[in-house]
Amino acid sequence: MSGVLTLLSPAKLNLFLHITGRREDGYHELQTLFQLLDWGDTLHFTANSSGLVTLSGAPASIPDKENLILRAAQLLRSGNQGAHIELNKRIPQGGGLGGGSSNAATTLLALNHLWELKLDSARLQELGATLGADVPVFTAARTAWAEGIGEQLTPVELPQCWYLVLVPQCHVSTAEIFSHEQLTRNSSPIKIAAFFEGHSRNDCQDLVRDLYQEIDNALIWLNNFGEARLTGTGACVFASFDSEADAQSARSQMPNQWTGIVAKGLNESPVLSALV
Repeated sequence: MSGVLTLLSPAKLNLFLHITGRREDGYHELQTLFQLLDWGDTLHFTANSSGLVTLSGAPASIPDKENLILRAAQLLRSGNQGAHIELNKRIPQGGGLGGGSSNAATTLLALNHLWELKLDSARLQELGATLGADVPVFTAARTAWAEGIGEQLTPVELPQCWYLVLVPQCHVSTAEIFSHEQLTRNSSPIKIAAFFEGHSRNDCQDLVRDLYQEIDNALIWLNNFGEARLTGTGACVFASFDSEADAQSARSQMPNQWTGIVAKGLNESPVLSALV
């Protein structure tokens, strides 16, 4: 029960997002395609026998009792199992890139390995779902088609693609968007084939761009290089490119008020190979 482990905690994109209904418990039924990226946060784990889990590098704005890294660790910890976790944060908060969910899932995978708990992927995904709807896809660590509230996953192999992700200077509240009376909640379910034929959208996009002028501006600019789309409830927007050079070329033309991230899509998270 000792050792040091450093892992990428990857960001994700929602390549589309259809909201197909609303459940009695307040959660929304949806369809989406989660695309993992080769870019994200970095987490360093040092296991020990202190019986405590400590964390450094976390945003000061998030209380410990709400921090998904610490909450994930507490789901697994027992006895004298302990760890120190250091977070190097790159994924912006409130951007729709899944930073907190990815951190939680990476923590579950890392501590399951370091503490030699031998929990299988299905159990870790089940635990992850108690922390948030986006946690299971990061725990499964594969690009996937998702249904239900996001926990019903089907791995999907996508062709290699590069993305330019723009980070507007605003923060979108997921709760605000999902509770908004103007949000579309009755999209008809589609098959995976329909996505590849181009029959998809983000049901949150029109509402978000109406509420946030900066996001509307980003989408308008990025549409010059291909179909621009919101990820999740935003604030980040993205477009796909056939090569890294094309994505970097578009980034070089980006207005100064935005941050631009060039990342490659991955079908499998590097976390899986790191834990073999």
